[in-house]
Amino acid sequence: MTTRTTEILVGLFMVAGCAALLFLALQVSGLAPGARADTYTVYARFNDAGGLSARGRVSMAGVTVGHIREVVLDPETFQAKATLEIDASVNNIPSDSSAIIRTSGLLGEQYIDISVGIEEDPMKDGDVFYSTQSALNLERVISNFASGR
Repeated sequence: MTTRTTEILVGLFMVAGCAALLFLALQVSGLAPGARADTYTVYARFNDAGGLSARGRVSMAGVTVGHIREVVLDPETFQAKATLEIDASVNNIPSDSSAIIRTSGLLGEQYIDISVGIEEDPMKDGDVFYSTQSALNLERVISNFASGR
């Protein structure tokens, strides 16, 4: 009888451990179910999106203020068009702000950093960042340096 009780307890412990690992993996990946905070959508166009990807972060002054919903090629301008979901609590981003693609560390993930402008009019749902800075392409920089350009 004690062997069966021990086996049941070990089985329950294993199930609880697997559930905890699944929960942790969902939290870390950003796929956790739950109520999303209110957001509004803004867009940014880049000549080179580099390794920018969906679910990447959008930050301002080092603080995460949103995420990237998608990055697609705009067929009219042939530029990368990033759709950004900004938290509704950050509703005072000046309309002349810049969107810059940055990299965490030397080989880290790429994210969008918002450089704050000086206009008094804030960005609204559907607005576009007119001033952007594309990703730094390290291979291109090395190639230009090697060729003397």
